[in-house]
This record gives sequence, structure tokens and C-alpha cells, in this order.
Amino acid sequence: MNAMRKRTGTLLLLFGLLAVMLQGCYSFTGASLPAHLRTVAVPLFDDASQAGIAEFRERSTRRLVSRIEGQSDLVIEPDPSRADAVLKGLILSYADEPSQLGGSSERAVTNRITIVLKADFDDAVRREKLFSQTFVGFADYPAGNYAAQQEAIDSAIDMAVDELFNRMISNW
Repeated sequence: MNAMRKRTGTLLLLFGLLAVMLQGCYSFTGASLPAHLRTVAVPLFDDASQAGIAEFRERSTRRLVSRIEGQSDLVIEPDPSRADAVLKGLILSYADEPSQLGGSSERAVTNRITIVLKADFDDAVRREKLFSQTFVGFADYPAGNYAAQQEAIDSAIDMAVDELFNRMISNW
């Protein structure tokens, strides 16, 4: 019993030392926005897709602004010239295509909505680009179901905006 306590104590000591040594090996330094960025402007997304659906511009912009307000310390600044950072979004493409065909009929059973966003995030204080990147969102829905199609559009936008937001607030 005494030998077991000694072994357990030794193991705990080793794990403790290991934890102390590894503490500096991994850190979140640089994993968030620079401290000088307190405000961000998010102008209405542009649309370069062939779909030309203005509602997608508004949905994408509104969803991103909601995420920023609800899940970050950034304050939305309506005037880009007064913001510490500016995030410009562009809808590159929108597609609604068959994703699964029926066995005998070879007609679409499900369709897939795919939305590709491009974002340029600029530090206006230091006048440098933080990133320029594309983000893809997609969702399937039963072919011919309008309500499900609208839900799939929302899901695809949410997926792309979530990736964009995560990239914006972190530096992974």
C-alpha cells in the first residue's frame, strides 16, 4: 500500500512538472483580433454572382453583423471611414443544383444550395490587410420543396458566415 502511494505521488509530481513545462508551448497569443481594433464597419455585401438576388446581400450582411454584435467585443461602426477595421463582403456565386438523383427516373431527389462568399478584412488603423479569403456554405433540400429551399439558403448563408466570422475573430 505504501509503495502504491509513493508511485502515485511520483506520477502526480511528473504530470505536474510536465504541465508546467508545456504551459509555454501552446498559447493563444495572436489568436484573436489585435487589441487596437474596437470598431468594425460591415458595408452591404456586393454581389458578383449570376443570381443577382439582392436579398442574399442583405441576409449575408445582416447575419454577419448579428454574429459580430452577439459574439465579439467589436462595436459596429456604420461609417467605414471612422471604423478601426472594415470587412467588405462579396457574394461570388450562388448555385442550386441536383445533388442526388432518383434510381429509375434519374430526376433530382435532393438539390444542393451552394453559396461562395469572399471577404476582405482590413485594419484601417495600421492600413494593412488582415485577410482576403473565400468561404463556402452549402445545404441540401428535397427537390421541389420551396420552404425547404429557403431553409437551405439560410443554412448555406449561415455556414459561410460562421466560417467568415470565425476567421475574422481568430488568427488560426
